[in-house]
Amino acid sequence: MRLLILLSRIPYPLEKGDKLRAYHQIKALSKENEIILCSLTTESNTGIAKEKLAEYCAHIYFIKLPKWKVWWNTFKGLFGKLPLQVNYFYHKKAQQKIDSIIETHIPNHIFCQLIRVTEYVKKYSFIPKTLDFMDCLSAGMQRRHKSSIGLFSSIYKLEEIRLKNYEQLISHDFENLLAITHQDKTELNLTKKINVLSNGIDLNYFSVNVKSVPSYEIVFIGNLSYEPNIQCANYIVKFILPMLKKNKPNIKLLISGANPSKKVLSLQNKHVKIQGWVDDIREAYLSGSVFVAPLELGSGLQNKLLEAMSLGLPCITSHLANGALNAAENKEILLANSPKEYTDHIISLLSDQKKYNTISTAGQKYVISNYNWNAAGDQLNTILKNTKYP
Repeated sequence: MRLLILLSRIPYPLEKGDKLRAYHQIKALSKENEIILCSLTTESNTGIAKEKLAEYCAHIYFIKLPKWKVWWNTFKGLFGKLPLQVNYFYHKKAQQKIDSIIETHIPNHIFCQLIRVTEYVKKYSFIPKTLDFMDCLSAGMQRRHKSSIGLFSSIYKLEEIRLKNYEQLISHDFENLLAITHQDKTELNLTKKINVLSNGIDLNYFSVNVKSVPSYEIVFIGNLSYEPNIQCANYIVKFILPMLKKNKPNIKLLISGANPSKKVLSLQNKHVKIQGWVDDIREAYLSGSVFVAPLELGSGLQNKLLEAMSLGLPCITSHLANGALNAAENKEILLANSPKEYTDHIISLLSDQKKYNTISTAGQKYVISNYNWNAAGDQLNTILKNTKYP
């Protein structure tokens, strides 16, 4: 069938979780469908992405959103009812272009990733539609609200309320609803059925045969302009590292990922290396002996944990992050609630080779067995083919 896929970002390069998921979904859906890809973007240099995506898409449209306009729309949204991130991505000129694309191709089905783009297609009641919520955004915003103070806390609270209402309302305009984890499905708390469609690992890329000699005891990797990852990096440097240095005075930490913010860059010192985007992210992961991710904000399944575990890195993370991953505590992963607990786990892994190998091997097997892009792609194709439309 002719399938229109509408995204809030161009799904390449793969430095963000939504891009990674969309890319592999497009790859899987292209096996049985004619893909019409429509992505919003604030970027100008899109040639490489278009070339890469042309392998799977029959038609590709990148709709440019002026940066000044998206922020103006967001400001105006403070006085409206829609979530601010829906206002950020919704533009009347973009609506006209999307309407034209739909009129030209007359798709048999419309697939939206995230509620950010749903305003553009909710009026098309005569075309069956699928919405991939991915995460429960309202739950993630609630965590930000609770951890903030002042004006930001008020804005996050406003956005939390609007997201919760919008998630409920928009669900009625789509025949199929998806979420990445059962945790997100529960937090969304919708009356309509939600299909859980997990993320996966590209085992051809995250190969267990990649060789590297660790030059850092601990490593953290993520999109370093994303607030939950910024707070994560800050937590490691400001709270965990000082305790570790009492036991290991020469300990080294690598923080790596796309677009490091000024706050992250300021964390660099003789013990901490801040590294931006790298062409082969496997090298960054395997530069460290232990992967540490004290995530307390955000929502959904963390691809960084899947990738680290698939490469055989023992991982230490929060109970929140493992609520989506669902790995066995003290067998496949280690969990912590405080800087001391993180510190104790790191020291135990670095000093006990048997424990290190046990967590490494069990975690790797768990991810490889349970998170597979091919299986997720087959499930998605089946959901779309079996769409019940009145």
